Amino acid sequence: MGQQHRHTGRAAGAATVAAAGLMALVTGCSGGGAAASDDPAAADPVGAVREAADSPERADSARVRTSMEMASGGTRVTVTGRGGYDFRRRLGRFDVVLPEDPAGTRGKHKPPVTELMAGGDLYMKNRGAGVPADKWVRIEPASLSDGNLVTGGATDPLVAAELLRGARRVTYVERTRVAGVDVAHYRGVIDLARAARSASKEHAPALRSALAKGFSKGRVPFDAYLDEQGRLRKVRHQFKVANAAVASTTSLYAFGTRVDVRLPADKDIFAGKIAER
Repeated sequence: MGQQHRHTGRAAGAATVAAAGLMALVTGCSGGGAAASDDPAAADPVGAVREAADSPERADSARVRTSMEMASGGTRVTVTGRGGYDFRRRLGRFDVVLPEDPAGTRGKHKPPVTELMAGGDLYMKNRGAGVPADKWVRIEPASLSDGNLVTGGATDPLVAAELLRGARRVTYVERTRVAGVDVAHYRGVIDLARAARSASKEHAPALRSALAKGFSKGRVPFDAYLDEQGRLRKVRHQFKVANAAVASTTSLYAFGTRVDVRLPADKDIFAGKIAER
């Protein structure tokens, strides 16, 4: 396993390039109030959602699907990802598929971008922008205006869960099903300041940085879906980015599945100039 904390000195350049194709307008979930119910899941919506923030770590690991829906003017783009995450070790590996061009043209796509998420750091391969195909780029989330909640094209699943510690104004919506599993659907707003105070030491700096830079104006609407064991099965966040918005969805399944993540060696991390696009 390579060194996890290799500083390339190029994080800011990589971040600028990574963000360029991802910040766009997206239409999110519609609002709505809670439905009156005798369902026990409706008894304490805020408590249920905040407690679910710890559920991925209790499950050790999971397979993960991610999606980012973006639209600007008449253009709509969807970025998808698939992989696995070891929540105990705070390591994940994903293949993220970007459209061939910013217009989201269907058909031919670029090779998937391989992303490694490691204790708050992000490594990217097949990034393009002048980076050799066999090299990795390391990005420090705290250097990004969004704390890497959307820049990489896939929200870190552990961060997606940790954000729920900042949940407030939560309402119970209904019982429904996600991927064949019975779940309780909750809707509310994340207070980024509260989430940053409660986040793990690995992710708190990035969230504090995003908050300080005014990301999402400190408020993030969300929809969360919890199974009968209180585990987070799906969460959808709606982020504001400058004059745009991005809807990020993270789905967890196959809990306990073994996840192998090998971090790049120092010699495999790109130390050159990232090309601007």
